[in-house]
Amino acid sequence: MERKNLPNPNLIFPVPNVKTVTYVRPTIKNPNIIVGDFTYFSDVDFEEHVTHHYDFYGDKLLIGKFCQIAAGVNFVMNGANHKMNSVSTYPFYIFEGWNQNPPSITDLPYKGDTIIGNDVWIGQDATIMPGVKIGDGAIIGANSTVASNVDNFTIVVGNPAKPIRKRFDEELIGLLEDLKWWI
Repeated sequence: MERKNLPNPNLIFPVPNVKTVTYVRPTIKNPNIIVGDFTYFSDVDFEEHVTHHYDFYGDKLLIGKFCQIAAGVNFVMNGANHKMNSVSTYPFYIFEGWNQNPPSITDLPYKGDTIIGNDVWIGQDATIMPGVKIGDGAIIGANSTVASNVDNFTIVVGNPAKPIRKRFDEELIGLLEDLKWWI
């Protein structure tokens, strides 16, 4: 039997008559933001929520398939980091009139790419800090600030976000990790 009306990951608005839920991938313009099929955002301008993402850093935001990203979620990228080993953390070199030479890119703090696994649920108004890696099946509580890596199928909450429990027992987590249903 042939299935009709298969889900289309290229739709921007996948919920009929609702213009506040968008599939993210077809809206992306920045080549350093890569998002898997069927990941949705409960808002309309995802890239507006990726802050301090400057081309000269070259860092990437990588998000897997079937993620659920609530309204108000922000991804802070490496451009937000300030040098902390100078007399001042103030970035004089970016402002007109200070005549400061910018530091080389290797002298600036760099946490790496931000990587979100598959089937990750990120609650409303959460903030994901630069270079964080969130594992498959993780849940990020509303209003959490994620500043360190999150293991697969782990629920984290708070500021800073801390693990409160695993979603499943280790045996089921192992099976889900092997299954990789989202592929």
